[in-house]
Amino acid sequence: MKYEWRKKDKEIYLPSSTPTKIVVPPLKYFTLKGKGNPNSEAFKESVEALYALSYCVRMLPKKGITPEGYFEYTVFPLEGVWDLDEEGRLSEQLDKDRLIYKLMIRQPDFVSNSLFSTAKEISAKKVSDNLLNSVMYEEIDEGLCIQCMHIGDYDSEPATFLKMEDFCTSNNLTRIDKRHREIYISDPRKTDPQKLKTVLRFKAQ
Repeated sequence: MKYEWRKKDKEIYLPSSTPTKIVVPPLKYFTLKGKGNPNSEAFKESVEALYALSYCVRMLPKKGITPEGYFEYTVFPLEGVWDLDEEGRLSEQLDKDRLIYKLMIRQPDFVSNSLFSTAKEISAKKVSDNLLNSVMYEEIDEGLCIQCMHIGDYDSEPATFLKMEDFCTSNNLTRIDKRHREIYISDPRKTDPQKLKTVLRFKAQ
């Protein structure tokens, strides 16, 4: 039975378009840090590197490698934690060149450090050494968060964040910091910008 995140993890990846609380458990990821405009070539290459490694793990049995505990699954969606540098935070307008991000793709529970190393070795033909050496394998524990499904283009996200902030106020919760997570449910290359689905999430207490 194939593990489909859209069916098994609806609470995490397919929330309502009304803000809700969620406690996200510790999960494993391949991650890659970067900075600058997400419309840049460097950003595109980072995304491609994470997908190359993630699909490599998914396809290992076809290369004669079946990790202990392996199961069929759909590769998880791309995610990003977004922040601004000091100058960007002081600006009244969003300067995309001042963005700081950490891109990631969740990995199934059977993935280990040694499997990560294997995936890097196999992906060396497709991914530059510089990017391969920058990718990390880590477990991230988000804990208590507020999240909401945003439908529309990325530039219209502030309206959804406002709803989430209002939800915090109504429920005696506080947003911990200005960083936020985005989970890209839609493929922007194939989807009308007005119909893009993006999970927006930030930590709260």
